Amino acid sequence: MKFTVDHDDNIVIFTLKESRLDSSTAPDVKAELLILCQPTISALVMDLSRVDYADSSGLSALLLAYRQLRDHKIPVVLVGVRETVRNLFRISQMEWLFEFYPSREAALQQLQTSSSQ
Repeated sequence: MKFTVDHDDNIVIFTLKESRLDSSTAPDVKAELLILCQPTISALVMDLSRVDYADSSGLSALLLAYRQLRDHKIPVVLVGVRETVRNLFRISQMEWLFEFYPSREAALQQLQTSSSQ
């Protein structure tokens, strides 16, 4: 599985560099998210702009990140989510769990503005 992890202060940016977030990639994504989702971060930004397809296994990986961080009130932000993948969130009624932004830059700007208030 191809991905990158960047840091902007205490914000972790996970970029999945695969076209599919499904049963073939979800286990590796989950393993990485367990490492990244620590209470010391201020937000997790997941760049899914290259993902064309996701299934329930992929959604479960994102749900894992949400569950790891929710008790600490740390947001999981999804950026660049394509409409086909966004529809899966709508159908599964999980859309409200995450914040969505069109780009990494927009998400980081919002997160930095929120943290300075």
